[in-house]
Amino acid sequence: MSDRALLVVRAGALTTVQDLGRPGHAHLGVPRSGALDGPAAALVNRLVGSPPEAAVLETTLNGCALRPRSAVTVAVAGAPCPVAVDGRAVAWGAPVDVPAGALLEVGAALRGVRAYIGVAGGIAVERVLGSRSTDLLSGLGPPPLADGALLPLGRPCAPPARVDVAPQPGPPGELVLRVVAGPREDWFAPGALRALASGAYRVSSASNRIGLRTEGPALERARTGELPSEGMVLGAVQVPPDGRPVVFLADHPTTGGYPVIAVVRAADLASAAQATPGTPVRFVPVGRRRT
Repeated sequence: MSDRALLVVRAGALTTVQDLGRPGHAHLGVPRSGALDGPAAALVNRLVGSPPEAAVLETTLNGCALRPRSAVTVAVAGAPCPVAVDGRAVAWGAPVDVPAGALLEVGAALRGVRAYIGVAGGIAVERVLGSRSTDLLSGLGPPPLADGALLPLGRPCAPPARVDVAPQPGPPGELVLRVVAGPREDWFAPGALRALASGAYRVSSASNRIGLRTEGPALERARTGELPSEGMVLGAVQVPPDGRPVVFLADHPTTGGYPVIAVVRAADLASAAQATPGTPVRFVPVGRRRT
């Protein structure tokens, strides 16, 4: 391996390689995957001069620590967190030069859940079905980072951005999810969509890259029995037997057997990536589903 590589000193709770994902393979049973907070991943790539499709690292809650084998430019965005090089605090949300052999430490999230680390040239692990993303559900792509792993880097293709700090939205104090009615609204009692919109929901600690689980009032079903497994889309609000809605995120299964009462607009899903357990969730109906 060349000197363009990162040594993983501390992997953190869950750090994965992510890019734009694998859209278009649902018919093969392959989820989309990709960065949960797409805007944050795109921002760190812009800051270090990498194209939008370059792979980045996505950390969860407590960050990670990395040691480059050659000098690199990095940027950290998404969940606000302390960033240090050899113990010296450096900028968050801006390009930072890290010398060869120095220790880059991305600390625990001060707010939010997931930080994104962009490196000039991108993380150059092998592509699987056109993507370098880790898919926790199917197991495609590289495994989550482990201490001692060595990550290859691509060659920089453009200079880093000339900014002191890049503005970006903060993690949500209240998660507002705009929804349209789902394909199985008729499986629920009359007024269930209104109950979803008026219910006092909050983010469950059981949430992950597959789905954002909620705690709150159960939605009443009008039909009993099983629903034959059918296709699921990103943002589908599926309701399991306990009646608590689950919002499908990037690593969601491509099929499922629980009814979908609504679908979240894609533009709102980045905020879901940064919603900590206990964050209030408000579902806002914005129109009827197109038929």
